[in-house]
Amino acid sequence: MGTVHDLIETKGRHGALSSDLDRRIVDAAAAYMADEDNGIGFVYSGWAQAALPHRRLKDDQAWQINSDKVKLLLEPGRRASDDGEPVWVGVPYGSRARLIMLYLQTEALRTNSREIELGKSLRDWLTRLGIPIGGKSLRDVREQAERISRCRLSFHVQSAGRAGLVNQNIVDAAMFVDAADSGQGTLFLETARLSETFYEQLRKHPVPLEEAAIRAINNNSMALDLYCWLAYRLHVLTAPRPVTWKALMGQFGTAYKEQFHFKPRFLENLHLALAVYRDAKVDVDERGLILRPSRPPVAPKQGGSSLRSA
Repeated sequence: MGTVHDLIETKGRHGALSSDLDRRIVDAAAAYMADEDNGIGFVYSGWAQAALPHRRLKDDQAWQINSDKVKLLLEPGRRASDDGEPVWVGVPYGSRARLIMLYLQTEALRTNSREIELGKSLRDWLTRLGIPIGGKSLRDVREQAERISRCRLSFHVQSAGRAGLVNQNIVDAAMFVDAADSGQGTLFLETARLSETFYEQLRKHPVPLEEAAIRAINNNSMALDLYCWLAYRLHVLTAPRPVTWKALMGQFGTAYKEQFHFKPRFLENLHLALAVYRDAKVDVDERGLILRPSRPPVAPKQGGSSLRSA
């Protein structure tokens, strides 16, 4: 993806926009390249291989996604009600849920603690990522935080002929306060304690990410997933690795019925992810992708020092 970055360096953003490149790709690359904040975020490697749904599902509907080594089953939680009938809350989805998950994981590693303060800290972090906090945006954040706190997930991991199963909640304790505009009964999540299992898996298998990259594609859930996936996959490769369209659709296109609907959407988001991961080496052909060994978005020492200084 050197072309858009090279164009911006030689001709500037406006010069790059005069080319035949998609404006969204130019804007994302330009925003990333101009960003001088060297903040680092972290995501558990399991989430880099199997992610949340992009769109809202029925509130009682579970979500399953399959990658080559991981199957994720995500089940919705329920909220007690005054009339004695529990209410399905629904599984988390979309870009806001992903950003909240990034915050929870980053903050846990930064503080070396399962106990996470939300409230103002979460709002400040989302603001730093370019997410306005107010009105509908605040309601969306509040809803996704509650969905995350109540859901349950299972990671089925396949490796070297062996299979493992990890059942866990993301959050095993939380403190809610009534929302001022909670006409639908939505509560505001103030504090959360990550489950011990999830926290230990995160500590063992963190994937460092650049906050500047996340900020540049903050509203696009598939681009965020692809960026995390590439950050996890590329730097450990020792040789080119093909990935078929069938495998890509199983991991990133569960909501699509036909491959010819999935491919254009996938490629749009792939180019957005590559716009904020300059060192990524990825080729596209008729069979799918060819992933090539690449430098990670965050240098190992940089990511390690962030953990040590937390």
